[in-house]
Amino acid sequence: MRIGVLTGLFQDLSFTEVLDKTHALGITAVELSTGGYGPSPHINLDQLLADEAVRAGYQQALADHGMIISALSCHANPIHPDPKVASAADELFRKTVRLAEMMSIPVVNTFSGLPAGCEGDRSPNWVTCPWPPHFLEILNYQWDEVAIPYWKDAEAFARGHGVKIGIEIHPGMLIYNVETMLRMRSATGPAMGANLDPSHLFWNGVDPIAAIRKLGAAIHHVHGKDCYVDEYNIAVNGCNDHKPYDRIAERSWTFRTIGYGHDLKFWKDFVSALRLVGYDGVISIEHEDAMMSTEEGLAKALSILKEAVITAAPGEMYWA
Repeated sequence: MRIGVLTGLFQDLSFTEVLDKTHALGITAVELSTGGYGPSPHINLDQLLADEAVRAGYQQALADHGMIISALSCHANPIHPDPKVASAADELFRKTVRLAEMMSIPVVNTFSGLPAGCEGDRSPNWVTCPWPPHFLEILNYQWDEVAIPYWKDAEAFARGHGVKIGIEIHPGMLIYNVETMLRMRSATGPAMGANLDPSHLFWNGVDPIAAIRKLGAAIHHVHGKDCYVDEYNIAVNGCNDHKPYDRIAERSWTFRTIGYGHDLKFWKDFVSALRLVGYDGVISIEHEDAMMSTEEGLAKALSILKEAVITAAPGEMYWA
C-alpha cells in the first residue's frame, strides 16, 4: 500500500517541483486533476492527449522519482440539467479516461453528478427523504431516466479503455452513501466503483470501517481526509449543514487533516479494513483543513499514515 497526495494543494509548483517535494517527504504516488470543480495546475489535458513526447516526459519524471500516478480526477456533473454543463463534464471525463489508458493510470475519479427533479428543470435537485410523494417521483426520474442510462454508457466506455471509475461518495450528489454506490455499480458494471473518502461519511453518521466491509471490491481508490464532527452543534441542528466552511465554530462538521477528527487507532483500523477486502492501492491525501496551512496539514497527515499504512505485499502477511 502506498501513500499519495492529490496535488491540487501545490498550485504554485510545477509537476516536477511537486515530485521533488513529495518524494522528499516519503510520498510515492500523486493524484492529478484534469479539471472540473477543482484546479488542474499539473496537467494540460489536451496537450498530453496529443503529444506522445510530453507523456513520455511525465512518465520519465515519475520513474526518476520512483513514483506513480494513482488516479486522474475530473470532478464535475455530467448529468446536470444544463446541456452545456453536462456536455463539458462528459467531454472532460472521456478525455481523462483516454489519457488514463495512454499513461497506464488505473482509475479516473469523479462525482456521480446530480440531475434535475424532472425534465425541464434548470437546477439539480438533491432528495434525501421519501415524502411528500413527489420526492420518490423525482428519484425515479433521476435514476431510471437520467443517471443509469448515462453511467451505463460511461462505464462501458471506461471498461473498454481498461480504466476503472472512482465515484467520490459525496453529499449533494446522487451517489452519496454506500447503498447508492452499490446500486449504481449493480446497474452498470464492474468498472463502476468508489473513490472512498471517509471524510464524507463521518458527518452523515456512517462508520467508514463498516462501509469498507460492505463495498469490498467496489473500492477502486481511496482518499485520506478526516472530519471533525461537532457533537454539540449536531445535538442542536443535526448533521446536514449548509453554512460556509469558514464558520467552523457554528458548523456540525468540518474537514480536518488526518488525526484531527479521528485518532491513530481509527486510521490503523481503516487501513486494516482496506487490506481485509483486498485493497492494496494508494491512500491519496486530500488537504482541505481550514485550520492548518498546507505544509502543516500534510506533515501531520503523513505522520499518522506512515504509522498506520501496511506496506507488506499481501502474500507476505501470512506464515506457515
